[in-house]
Amino acid sequence: MTRDVVGAPCWLSLMARDLPAAQDFYGAVLGWTFREARLGRTFAVAELDGVPVAGIGAVAGDFALPVAWTTYFAVDDADSAVARIRDFGGTVGIGPVTFPPGGRAALATDLEGASFGVWEGGVLSDWRVGEGEAPAWLELHTKNAFDAALFYGRVLEWTDDDASGCEVSYEQDQVVLRHDGQAVARLNSGPVENSSPRPQMRPRWRVHFKVADLDAARAAVLEHGGHVVVDDLTSGAPGHLTVRDPDGGLFTLDQTPGLPLPPGRGPQHV
Repeated sequence: MTRDVVGAPCWLSLMARDLPAAQDFYGAVLGWTFREARLGRTFAVAELDGVPVAGIGAVAGDFALPVAWTTYFAVDDADSAVARIRDFGGTVGIGPVTFPPGGRAALATDLEGASFGVWEGGVLSDWRVGEGEAPAWLELHTKNAFDAALFYGRVLEWTDDDASGCEVSYEQDQVVLRHDGQAVARLNSGPVENSSPRPQMRPRWRVHFKVADLDAARAAVLEHGGHVVVDDLTSGAPGHLTVRDPDGGLFTLDQTPGLPLPPGRGPQHV
């Protein structure tokens, strides 16, 4: 792990109940293939054209957690990060937990209840998120993006010149997080319902995956047991569609011309 990664998004992970079923769904919808992760047989790394995109772990049942996508941010020290989360008003749900071969992770919620994770340990150097050719994009939907930016900036030391090199700017009514000059996430203010029974209306880190053909991806979601979420703010916007996987995990599909189309078959299990 290099110091210039600290403070930036470093991984996406799905907490699933059934790993093979999740692989079948995401392989069909997004064209991912899978290899076993170093964490064991209940974890897999999803790849697109040989490049890692995300992790899937059959751990939701073990930790009594809902099936959900989680954004992880790299930190130097998980214990210190957890202390800062508590000091600045967040809530720590799990951890830090040690994972072989030397990583430590914690799950928390921010001031408005949006879930996120922190990770201390090695990161995959070829993993990417953000603009351009990266296969995924991150967006925080929260009541007040400025308050959220202050919280995350303190917890993840975005404002510490010696830490991550992350830059925070205000662009077109959004807070934009940049790493090495590349936009890697946006923080958006908007209407949220903290206690809503509909997860899509609560404050949350939206995980976007880019697809070449939105109509084909939508058809694959429905064919393989997923559902379209019609009342999410992103759904209905041109080129965007929020969906659920068969276990209820929320994510958003973004139309991005030029990407390779998924093969007309399920995933390859490597």
